[in-house]
Amino acid sequence: MQTTIPVTDIDPYSDESIRDPYPDYRRLRTLGPVVRLDGYGVFAVARYREVKLALRNHRTFSSAAGVGITEELNRAQHGSSLTSDPPYHTLVRGLVSRHLTPKAINDIEDLVQQWADQLVEELIERDGFDAVTDFGQAFPLAVVPELLGWPDEEGRVRLLNWAAAGFNALGPMNARTMAGFPLLAEMGEFLGRMSVPGNLRPGSWGAELVTEAVAGKVDERLLPALLGDFLAPSMDTSVSALASTLWLLGAHPDQWASLRAEPALIPNAFNEILRLESPLRGFTRLLTEDAVIGDTPVPAGSRVLLLYGSANRDERYWAEPDRFSVVRPNAANHLAFGHGIHVCVGQALARLEGHALLRALVARVRTISVGAPVWRLHNVIRGLQSLPVRLRA
Repeated sequence: MQTTIPVTDIDPYSDESIRDPYPDYRRLRTLGPVVRLDGYGVFAVARYREVKLALRNHRTFSSAAGVGITEELNRAQHGSSLTSDPPYHTLVRGLVSRHLTPKAINDIEDLVQQWADQLVEELIERDGFDAVTDFGQAFPLAVVPELLGWPDEEGRVRLLNWAAAGFNALGPMNARTMAGFPLLAEMGEFLGRMSVPGNLRPGSWGAELVTEAVAGKVDERLLPALLGDFLAPSMDTSVSALASTLWLLGAHPDQWASLRAEPALIPNAFNEILRLESPLRGFTRLLTEDAVIGDTPVPAGSRVLLLYGSANRDERYWAEPDRFSVVRPNAANHLAFGHGIHVCVGQALARLEGHALLRALVARVRTISVGAPVWRLHNVIRGLQSLPVRLRA
């Protein structure tokens, strides 16, 4: 058993590391199963096996004290399924997940496919467009507010900024985090107003929650956090995954040709996109008891950063981990949506969106041409800031 934990000055939140995190991830994996980040006083876990085992063990690797780097911000973020453990987690997750069951997703599948077909047709007609604003953002901004019952205009233009600020606050107390504080205040005020009966469209997912609170089935104090559970994970991460879809398929025309030749590969291809460019870099957990990570003991009370993006490229698990392959046999084993009881509650909706757009692309597009990508500077979300694209029918 290794008793000494390596210490490193690697800063995964520096601009350089955010733009290209994979060299730093590789160095962290090489240093050991667990590494202390000297600049933050937290322990980083970057290997696939150790990240998956930690995610599976929610009793020892707890989310109840927050999942961010900064303790002050962790204390301010509570009440959601993301920052809770059973039995509370079971209650709040159930309230959200009932709208995301296979049957519920099937009920909206035709609507989503029609929307995807229309979007791709419109983009083909353009001389060029941006993968983020015109493709990645268009879909979540059209679908998610409608499902939640937001007012037609109010709040929609701010949803992406609010979601970005919420995820940034799970990183260190740097300039990106602090710039988001006014946005978090805006979001809190908006969600508070949306928790008042009559402010959400009747029959929507959000209005149903509000009705249940009025009837005493749900604690009214939980409503803003529950509405936020729908909001943030459904927006920023989806935008990242969808934009990366165009980036990877455009940059790898051989893989695009394979997908066009065999559309049945679409689910596997989307898993491979999520593996190679995981939208979430990682969340933290707080150790409730002494633990052994790999072969290294880590004391109770330690905060551990689980790096999903690194685990999904771990050469100890994946063959040729940096290669994009739509036929990768174990692509579905990625940890981009997490694992265990905290696995992303909205993953079925994300897959519905991704598969629908891939089907529309396969049916209508011959070539995907992409320009130079610009990567977004964000503490937690791995994604593109911009990417010029042209589709040819």
